[in-house]
Amino acid sequence: MNRGPTAFIGNPGLCGPPLKNPCSSETPGASAPSFPYLPDNLPPHDSDDNAGERSKGLSKEAVIAIVVSDVIGICLVGLLFSYCYSRICSCSKVKDENGYGFAKGGKGRKECLCFRKDESETLSENMEQYDLVALDTQVAFDLDELLKASAFVLGKSGIGIVYKVVLEEGLTLAVRRLGEGGSQRFKEFQTEVEAIGKLRHPNIVTLRAYYWSVDEKLLIYDYVPNGNLAAAIHGKPGILSFTPLSWSVRLQIMKGIAKGLVYLHEFSPKKYVHGDLNPSNVLLGHNMEPHISDFGLGRLANIAGGTPTLESNRMATIDKPQERHQKSASIESAIVCSSSNLGSCYQAPEALKVVKPSQKWDVYSYGVILLEMITGRLPIVQVGSSEMDLVRWIQLCIDDKKPLLDVLDPHLMQDVEMEEEIIAVLKIAMACVHSSPERRPIMRHISEALDRLATPAV
Repeated sequence: MNRGPTAFIGNPGLCGPPLKNPCSSETPGASAPSFPYLPDNLPPHDSDDNAGERSKGLSKEAVIAIVVSDVIGICLVGLLFSYCYSRICSCSKVKDENGYGFAKGGKGRKECLCFRKDESETLSENMEQYDLVALDTQVAFDLDELLKASAFVLGKSGIGIVYKVVLEEGLTLAVRRLGEGGSQRFKEFQTEVEAIGKLRHPNIVTLRAYYWSVDEKLLIYDYVPNGNLAAAIHGKPGILSFTPLSWSVRLQIMKGIAKGLVYLHEFSPKKYVHGDLNPSNVLLGHNMEPHISDFGLGRLANIAGGTPTLESNRMATIDKPQERHQKSASIESAIVCSSSNLGSCYQAPEALKVVKPSQKWDVYSYGVILLEMITGRLPIVQVGSSEMDLVRWIQLCIDDKKPLLDVLDPHLMQDVEMEEEIIAVLKIAMACVHSSPERRPIMRHISEALDRLATPAV
């Protein structure tokens, strides 16, 4: 329907063609409509509602609050990173002035859980072990008590440091601190140490508990108060006077060591081999009863990241036959008996070969200890300008039919009336150190032979 401009007269809100009233694009509060509309059709207060909707948004206070919250959050994250970094740095420095830091080191490392190098693989496993693991129901102390206790260094070796630890209630323990490492091998360590912890015999030092973390491995033993057999035979280095052992006490110690080895060889869960028996790891109790120590220590030290022991080197298998001669030669040079390497003098001759350890190794070591207790000599003897191992020297004396007094410890001269008994023990010792392992007796027969001798009166 075609209408002219006059048809829209009386509608002031209309604009645009065909009217002569142009539409303005700057109408206050609204944009230009795209089509004509009638004001009477608008909902009431529509212009006010639209203005309210357009005014909705964040106020200055809200924006400021958000910005402040973001800044505070960033600061807190930065402080957390800074704290963790400082803990990592301090962990490597927590040592005492001697470089050992038993109490401080253990406690400090216990708190250092941020950003370990092997966190992705082992942190969850290790965090479960940040506590003392008791291997005996009689263990009545915890880690905090152990770390707060007074600690004194008893000795150091390539395997670790041994401390005498006195708890507040007076209980005394021996704590061996192993190497720092082996974080990937907790299950292996746990299996070994818990098997050792099951050993219970009057002549074997009891392992009471252990502690494992990424940077700290501790073995907690009963403390044995009277030192070791080496010091009892030869005296302590630097101390001129000492009380020599009587023959009856020596025989008691010989019998006790034999009983301990019989237990290891025949009655322990796995019929173990000690593999490193010598007078230094035979400890003496209140009544001079012997306690065999350091059993399984080489294996545990290797797992824990310590320096590999000679025993573990010998136990290694060789996969390539062409390497056998080269490795055997290097091992032979490492265990040649000499005054600078006394520990090797207790090793059986077949230990030069890379073979699995045998109980006959322990028999040989035990025989050398018997000879040492009879003669009072070190396992290496000075003959003129040369050195000779004790086993060979005794054999030469026997071949030359020298009297017992020529080989007997001078401190045993007062027990010369026990000559027959001493000779009987000497014969047992020489059987133990036979060059052929098949010709050596087993420890049970040795123990029975010693028990047939007179019971010592201590």
